[in-house]
Amino acid sequence: MIIIGEKINGAIPSVARAIEGKDAAFISELALRQTEAGADYLDVCAGTVPEREIQTLEWLVEIVEGAVDTPICLDSPDAKVIATILPSIRREGIVNSVSEESRKCEIIYPLIAGTGWKAIALTCDDSGIPSSVEKKVEIAGLMIDKAKAAGIAESRIFIDTLVLAVSAVNDALAGFTESLRLIREIYHNVRFTSGLSNISFGMPNRKLVNKNFLAFALQAGMDSAIMDPTDKDMYATILAAEVLLGRDKYCRKYNNAYRNGRLG
Repeated sequence: MIIIGEKINGAIPSVARAIEGKDAAFISELALRQTEAGADYLDVCAGTVPEREIQTLEWLVEIVEGAVDTPICLDSPDAKVIATILPSIRREGIVNSVSEESRKCEIIYPLIAGTGWKAIALTCDDSGIPSSVEKKVEIAGLMIDKAKAAGIAESRIFIDTLVLAVSAVNDALAGFTESLRLIREIYHNVRFTSGLSNISFGMPNRKLVNKNFLAFALQAGMDSAIMDPTDKDMYATILAAEVLLGRDKYCRKYNNAYRNGRLG
């Protein structure tokens, strides 16, 4: 299970205050805590006005790279911003994200071809986020085929099928799992990721919904999550699900985490 730490994001009020006050120590501590909690990548998102995004991202990346060796998941809705920042990052990580919106693949793929960079590919286009499974599978196929044409292996693409809120779409989980199944039938080596909070939007006790979604998503074949690795309940859900799915030989990871006090 690949964990992408979500906490360095300017949309989070405490991070926004740190960015505004140039509190480098706060950002460094977030990077260190997530790394120590098991994050494989650290999502870095400015979450600010477009006019300040490049400057803010450059500042955040410099701090994170100075604090930890964990590779960065560079997060921006603007492909041109990613193209500006990417060459200055020391260690290859993940681009978050490409999609069929505004020709993002055509901007990002040539930059990462011939490198070790990976990309999160969102199943949306200029018409927005589709509600139908069939359309999501179609968009995923377009992005994977473009990646392969650019010399980028399927295994370097993380498909995010943009799970819908179950409060509005009652079969959101079923649509998510069916999308994964159909895409993997065609593209055997592609990976899947997702944020965990979209599905619980508008619900009370969202953490409970998110935790159960994570377990079901792992069973469906999701092999990465954008999440808070310092949340012991969520981390424990991953470990328990991997035991039950037969992915933790002799339950070693689970037992080691228990002995180290990481299961709460």
